[in-house]
Amino acid sequence: MSNTARILKIDASARKAGSVTRQLSDELVASLLSANPQAKVLERDVAHGLPVVDEAWIGANFTDPAERTPDQRLKLALSDTLVSELRAADTLVIGVPIYNFGIPASLKAWVDLVARARETFRYTENGPVGLLDGKKAYLVVASGGTEAESAIDFATTYMKHVLGFMGITDVTVVAADQLMLDTGRKDAASHKIHDLTRSAA
Repeated sequence: MSNTARILKIDASARKAGSVTRQLSDELVASLLSANPQAKVLERDVAHGLPVVDEAWIGANFTDPAERTPDQRLKLALSDTLVSELRAADTLVIGVPIYNFGIPASLKAWVDLVARARETFRYTENGPVGLLDGKKAYLVVASGGTEAESAIDFATTYMKHVLGFMGITDVTVVAADQLMLDTGRKDAASHKIHDLTRSAA
């Protein structure tokens, strides 16, 4: 990681206190900073909710940028900001609590606002191509009973796919899964964080 590295940390857990994904994401960012104290961190907490994509948003997004009305530019303003944050980041740390086998609605809203044709991916005659290559992503996953990356985990697999669709293919999963069955998995995830950041340094 260079001295000008930028880390984007995204929290999605509905819980502020006691959230495993928030705790482990904080720990991971702290470890990355210990390896590179000059890195800049931007935190984006989506748990309070983001606007969902609606007809007006879709119309604005598919209008040529040069022809967008002031209202359309305003409609896309938050999405533009989120895309800019994503583009600027060298490293992503995304907290992914598994809710009912999938990701929280707030995190899905973030995905919908940043996965934009011509902005984070483009269509070609050979299929879609991601525009955000060269980034590193960490998915900090927590669940009560769902085994991470199993056939019933539609959260981790979805996030890996959508990041790859936008060109981010270097993705590491740090899982504290099935905590209702084994609370020790949180400590195991913490050890993995330190091992990963030690080797990266």
